[in-house]
Amino acid sequence: MSLLLPTRARRAGVLALTLSAAALAGCSSLGETVSSMSTLGGLITPYKIDILQGNVVVREQVQALQTGMSREQVRGILGTPLVASVFHANRWDYVFTFKRQGQAEQMRKVAVFFEGDTLAKVEADELPSEEEFVASLDVRRTSAQPPVLEATEEQLKAFRDKNPAPATAPAPAAPSNTSYPPLETR
Repeated sequence: MSLLLPTRARRAGVLALTLSAAALAGCSSLGETVSSMSTLGGLITPYKIDILQGNVVVREQVQALQTGMSREQVRGILGTPLVASVFHANRWDYVFTFKRQGQAEQMRKVAVFFEGDTLAKVEADELPSEEEFVASLDVRRTSAQPPVLEATEEQLKAFRDKNPAPATAPAPAAPSNTSYPPLETR
């Protein structure tokens, strides 16, 4: 009887391991099935919010920097740095990331180096101009022309014909001689 126990235990262990592996494999395929069902076969996707992190730094801002500027002048142009380390007191890092559903992630870095309290050099990724940056944010914009905000004389006349002005303006309300008690007691 003692010879059969290790064999049974081994078989039970193999069986438990096999069942565990099958269950885990089923979980991963079940997750994919539930995910595809929740999006109706990929036709409808859940909304994911845009994630904007860090400092937006554009080409014009970096071009405005000049060596010899003080830290306060640099802060006035670029804003407060995202990373200003105690261990690297002469370096400020400006990092920007933007994640939007259906688009590639945008990531840009600018490093500003100081010697003492004056700007020594700037290292930056390829930065867009302000106009290019704004255009990259508004990708859902249609290319239709904006509406004309001026009315022609004919449109103004047609409006006046549909909406005639009242013959007389209502008389302003007569001032009342009612006296009200004070709001605070003295």
